[in-house]
Amino acid sequence: MRLEGKRTLVTGAASGFGKGIAETYIREGAKVAVVDLNGEGAKAVAAELGENAIAVTCDVSKGDQVQAAVDETVKAFGGLDIVVNNAGWTNPNSPLMETDEDTFRKIYDINVLSIFHMTKTCVPLWRDSGTAGVMLNIGSTAGIRPRPGLTWYNSSKGAVNLMTRSLAVELAPDNIRVCGIAPVMGATGLLEQFMGVPDTPENRAKFIATIPMGRLSEAQDIANAALYLGSDEAEFITGVILEVDGGRTI
Repeated sequence: MRLEGKRTLVTGAASGFGKGIAETYIREGAKVAVVDLNGEGAKAVAAELGENAIAVTCDVSKGDQVQAAVDETVKAFGGLDIVVNNAGWTNPNSPLMETDEDTFRKIYDINVLSIFHMTKTCVPLWRDSGTAGVMLNIGSTAGIRPRPGLTWYNSSKGAVNLMTRSLAVELAPDNIRVCGIAPVMGATGLLEQFMGVPDTPENRAKFIATIPMGRLSEAQDIANAALYLGSDEAEFITGVILEVDGGRTI
């Protein structure tokens, strides 16, 4: 019960890392708003999680929808303590000149602009209520040690990592902590896009060979990091980018 009574919101929580974080947060005593563009998926996950979870449909690239999602969460739970900006997108792994402007904008709208919207929504709420808010941003090792073929995605995650550190130093006087988590390539729905080739055992093996500990990241790995950073155990930790990568960025 390391998050007992914590009121939380997790974006992109209908699947992958986000679902794993939501499940772990519920197990540890939190209330969770399962936020996702896939409204039916969010409802299904919230139903699995039980009475302490709600489902919210939201396009995180739209400021008005982010505001509405936070408002709905606050109304349901009486406040908001932890936000996990997990929703993300990527172009398929391919030569950089093959990515068009619409795809580039979608990557930045979902990966970067969404954090701008969440910050503009949550910081006034936390300042007005005196809540010691926590924001966790799911970046990537791609923003630290980039792979070729993902230049525009890599740069968006570099922006997430640096934005996290800058937010942390500016919001520390308000007792608002901002931390990042940088997963290595994981077994999620975006895996084939990261790889740029079909997800076969042979192709996986080529990517796993670049990870010293010899496997892809799993949702529980990321959820464990989000549990610690969101908990009061980490109350003096802000601005870190915690690499959950099996040694990839060493």
